[in-house]
Amino acid sequence: MNKAIRDKYTAVIGLEVHAQLLTSSKIYNADSTEYGSLPNTNVGVITLAHPGTLPRLNKRVVEYAIKIGLACHSSITRFNIFDRKNYFYPDLPKGYQITQDRTPICVGGYVTIDTKDGERNIELHRIHIEEDAGKSMHLAQEIDTLVDFNRAGVPLIEIVSEPDIKNSDEAYAYLTEIRKLVRYLEICDGNMEEGSLRCDANISVMLNGASEYGKKVEVKNMNSMRNVQRAIDHEIERQIEEIEKGNTIPSETRTFDAGTGLTYSMRTKEELNDYRYFPDPDLSPLVISDAWLEEVKASMPALPRTLYNKYVHEYKLSAYDAHVLTDSKDIAMYFEEVCKITKNYKAASNWVMGPVKSYLNELALSADEFPIAATVLVELMNLVDENKISFSIASQRVFPELLKNPSKSALEVAQQLNVIQDSNHDSIIPIIEQVLKEFPLKVEEYKNGKKGIVGMFMGEVMKRSKGKADPKVANELITKKLEEV
Repeated sequence: MNKAIRDKYTAVIGLEVHAQLLTSSKIYNADSTEYGSLPNTNVGVITLAHPGTLPRLNKRVVEYAIKIGLACHSSITRFNIFDRKNYFYPDLPKGYQITQDRTPICVGGYVTIDTKDGERNIELHRIHIEEDAGKSMHLAQEIDTLVDFNRAGVPLIEIVSEPDIKNSDEAYAYLTEIRKLVRYLEICDGNMEEGSLRCDANISVMLNGASEYGKKVEVKNMNSMRNVQRAIDHEIERQIEEIEKGNTIPSETRTFDAGTGLTYSMRTKEELNDYRYFPDPDLSPLVISDAWLEEVKASMPALPRTLYNKYVHEYKLSAYDAHVLTDSKDIAMYFEEVCKITKNYKAASNWVMGPVKSYLNELALSADEFPIAATVLVELMNLVDENKISFSIASQRVFPELLKNPSKSALEVAQQLNVIQDSNHDSIIPIIEQVLKEFPLKVEEYKNGKKGIVGMFMGEVMKRSKGKADPKVANELITKKLEEV
């Protein structure tokens, strides 16, 4: 698209993120929420909406919803009513969905993202609790559509942003932060590929300076954050092209095809009154007491943005290091354990981001499964800081042995490998003298001003000492001996 045309318009984007909660039972009954079970095995009479059955609210669902609200700086609604959302759901046996319309459990708040211009808060409209629908199966060998009701009644939270997102990069950053939050809180696994985190994007465009938003289009069926980006970029261009042709943009729901990168119309967009909301008569109002709210607050873990600011401002790490260390909770928690027993935060960062993460990535493990205790890693760091071993020896020889024998101390392994550096002048000087004697021409080059040749002498000394000579001491002694020759 011509840049001049694109620059005439402003995109207005809001995201609706559904997070499937990590409870062992469903939101209104005790049926299992296990993923991957055989179709229609996690269903009972309440899930299947048999006559005379009544829902009962899962307390853990409410606790998780409060946690995400606190993490997003939202106001927590103390008096909650549940509503029926009436719509044609072929894969929800009741024919309606129990959700929250007038009293969402979390109101307002924001999520902080990083942009090329710095931090920015994306304002939230609401977060509410609701149940998931089942899944319609369109199998190639089947003439009819089949329905798996296992997912029906699985608890969800829906996080609805304000139309506050400006472009696809901000949408990607926002989703990244949401996924981090639900994983840190351990309320959702954040897996978009399995559908436990899903995103619908509401997108419109308007001329720069216009006072009214354009007609919004809702795009569904995006199973990765990258596809959310692609769908938004395509939809912005499509809408601008239509407006430039003189066409109007209908308010509709569209689906995204990851193969083509295009969106296609599904249906005209429903209005709120199409859902005919009314209070669910089978569920009593939910009242959140001060005591319960304080209990949930007390159980909150450290959050990624808090840790990021701590690492940048208190530990003086780079923004890049802080981002990598807070990307996953398990890595951040291991790094926190290390920093409780050392003040050498940069060295700790280098070890965790380097050898530790490489090992975990290679074996597809989490830091919770890392065999070397934080105390042992700090001991290994201290051996390097005290010049008892070099970093290369520590990372390439001692570290692998500690992985095999995590119960041993770093010093014990270094001694067994015979790699403790020798800083004794009496043992290093004879090696230096022998090297200088064997390379008289190189000594002459040094005396004639070629000072960089010290590196060659260092290499020889380290090789002959089998890497045990303290590099700092050896370098000083080589320079001194060369000046004496």
